Amino acid sequence: MSHEIKLVIDEVNEIRTQLAKDADVRSPEFLADLLRRLESSEHLRRQPVVRAFMDDIRQQGPQPRLTRTKAHINTERDNHLFSLFNASYFPRLSLDYLTYETLPTDPHLAQRYGSNTMPVNITACSDGFNSRVVVALFPENHIDGRQDPDDLIFYFINKFVARHNRVTRKMIDEVMAPGSFPLIQGADDDRVQAASSWWVRLHEFHHRQGDMPIPDYLDAKKLKPLAGLEELRVDVSAMLVCLNDHDLPGDQARAAYEYILAERLLRYAVEGIPRPNYDAVASQVLFNYLSQNDGIELNGDRIHLRPELPRVLAGFLGEIQAIERRIRTEDVSDVRAGLLEFTNRYTDYDEAAGDYRHIAFFAEVKQRLGV
Repeated sequence: MSHEIKLVIDEVNEIRTQLAKDADVRSPEFLADLLRRLESSEHLRRQPVVRAFMDDIRQQGPQPRLTRTKAHINTERDNHLFSLFNASYFPRLSLDYLTYETLPTDPHLAQRYGSNTMPVNITACSDGFNSRVVVALFPENHIDGRQDPDDLIFYFINKFVARHNRVTRKMIDEVMAPGSFPLIQGADDDRVQAASSWWVRLHEFHHRQGDMPIPDYLDAKKLKPLAGLEELRVDVSAMLVCLNDHDLPGDQARAAYEYILAERLLRYAVEGIPRPNYDAVASQVLFNYLSQNDGIELNGDRIHLRPELPRVLAGFLGEIQAIERRIRTEDVSDVRAGLLEFTNRYTDYDEAAGDYRHIAFFAEVKQRLGV
């Protein structure tokens, strides 16, 4: 981190501590106070992205619009990102700043599966971005709450690598049959970083594919089990691309397939215990579907990947696609009911608690491994 950026980050962190707690961050009063603090700052106000943000706040209407701020970010003028954020699932984010470096990608992957995805490594950041859960930044996380077609979606790949090393690697070693993931078990950080970058690119691309893409059908899929099923739909799609697109470099594609499968099948499965989040519900669906259709086998305390697994994954995706295809002739509510029925078929729903139960196997793994 350069001395200049350190001064900027320190100033952001100081202003963060001065902002009123539990205030309406979109209110004219809050934004006027913030603008005064930014204008009187010594180092922060000199940064182009901050000047863009201040211009947006000066010209705010009844609802804030960060047109200049996002234009600065989307055009990658200086690899600096600054804004006022408001996202319930990222509670530590407020006024925050980061600098980043972009990561290389395979040309065919970027062209064939193009999206506004930005896999980056954070090089310096304020306190909000230090939060472990902030592994991505979406356009709607800014206070204007908008996502426009040209807005970039940032994924912080160094956090993905750290998370994989902290949790998933332990689970592979302890839970999977030996040799299940030959390319990522014990892989160095460079290989994990590349696989993570492939994952997020394919993930965002596939959200926008199919008969019920996101964001068009976001409202139809906002229930926890359906949000989880959507995440699973796009990740299985990504896995099948890695297995079947022979124009992609073979070892990198296979490593990305192993990485996505390990994250989805193992790490997400222990998230949120004892109350599963939507990603954990998706992992339950995947585990139970694969178990019941001979894709995997639980033998003692080890999961074995069966040779039929790629075929079973394709069958899984085909079932979801068949349900979503009904949107061409049926109401959204009927198709949503079909997706929910499919999800509940492979999960354990507790009627009394009104929530999903974790798979006992993964609850024990979480406790045993301390993950």
